[in-house]
Amino acid sequence: MAISRRLVAERTDLGVADVERLASLVRQWSLLADLGLSDLVLWVPTWNDGGLVAVAQVRPTTAPTAVPDDVVGEFSPRGRHPSLDQAVAFGRAVALRDGRTPEAPVGTGAYPVRLGGRVIGVVARHASAEPRVAGRLEGIYLATADDLLDMLVEGRFPVDEAEAASASAPRVGDGLVRLDPQGRVEYASPNAVSALRRLGLASDVVGSSFADLVVRLSRRTGPVDEVLSVVASGRGAGRADIETAAAIVTLHGIPLRRGAASVGAILFLQDATDLRRRERALVSKDATIREIHHRVKNNLQTVAAMLRMQARRASSPEARDALAEAELRVAAIAVVHESLSTEEGERVDFDPVVDRIIALVGDLAPAYSPPGSAPALVREGSWGTLPGELATSLAMVASELLHNAVEHAQARRIVVALDRDGAGLVMRVVDDGQGLPAGFDPTATGLGLSIVRSLVADDLGGTFEVSGTGQGTTATIVVPTDGARE
Repeated sequence: MAISRRLVAERTDLGVADVERLASLVRQWSLLADLGLSDLVLWVPTWNDGGLVAVAQVRPTTAPTAVPDDVVGEFSPRGRHPSLDQAVAFGRAVALRDGRTPEAPVGTGAYPVRLGGRVIGVVARHASAEPRVAGRLEGIYLATADDLLDMLVEGRFPVDEAEAASASAPRVGDGLVRLDPQGRVEYASPNAVSALRRLGLASDVVGSSFADLVVRLSRRTGPVDEVLSVVASGRGAGRADIETAAAIVTLHGIPLRRGAASVGAILFLQDATDLRRRERALVSKDATIREIHHRVKNNLQTVAAMLRMQARRASSPEARDALAEAELRVAAIAVVHESLSTEEGERVDFDPVVDRIIALVGDLAPAYSPPGSAPALVREGSWGTLPGELATSLAMVASELLHNAVEHAQARRIVVALDRDGAGLVMRVVDDGQGLPAGFDPTATGLGLSIVRSLVADDLGGTFEVSGTGQGTTATIVVPTDGARE
């Protein structure tokens, strides 16, 4: 869920800081809805102070909804909802209670959201007509919701540290623990007790210091993690893992305050054993794949070195040239595997790969040019990251086209231009050399261009063209991209 920034921009005069404050609230307020057994709607004043417009809505998972329709975008003129108008005008909460069950809300309550002394919005709390207030658990939910709503009016909720430490807001379906101001457990839900049992808890948790309990369950040598200690004691907001040999439980804590005084904290415990093990398996798999790429790169570099040594011992120029070309092809593939061995996942930043290939071909250029006249090789444009398999083929293509230009063009400058357009990936190797010879037949060329044609047409499903005059030559490849390839 998210705030409707379009509505805010079109119907209000709120600033950037105001919108971020409201967005921060909406990222965390599912917790308020669940604990409060209520639907929540966020209203903000319109630019002309004529009323309020609804910009966000959330329903509880713990009670029947009281607002079945989507009200985002609705306008409430002044006077339609007096409780909302009072909250905006006076900056105070308006809460309605049932005399028979004073802990349960009734009707529509209103809680102002302030920033810098101004009311920038109001949260309407629509109590469920059939709240599931069946026992101690629901009573704890409602009492905690009241504490958090008081903090909201005071500007203390959401807690910045809790939001930064968590990718998503906790839900009350996770195990819930309520601490008193001294950090002792006042209440632990059945799900919380189950999570602690998986960690090895054998005694009753109520009345014990939760921070001390975590230390005993962790059974780790050395100092306890500082974040875990602060969160478990209720002194600070955040997220940390309680880990034993048997299980891993994620702990998410929010301190509760009323004015300057602490009234305790709420902790949410979620069994994350399977999730963490899968994450570690993925990390291990990724590290193994990178190690494989590293070893392949080393083996390819060894082959390239052997080809270079063999070329030095070759007696004929033709053999030396053939071995040098083979060395370049192996080295181009090794460059891609080197990138894969250092980057996360199976994607490669292709631009540095082209730069490395340019350097490799540049080392060969003097052998095909008069002394002091080797061409300048440069890259223009960018492709960004590509899948490793695609990058390998395209690295070979770039290597062959550059080598061909260096060997035959007699150019002063050779450019590898990378671009993306509607057709896909476009590579142009452009030189300012002597152009194509008369009667040039692209289908009857040597091994290098044959490799390019095979890779582009057969492996990548693209097109390859060569054109040129006496002013230079341009080799162009176009490789289509799709979801599977990219």
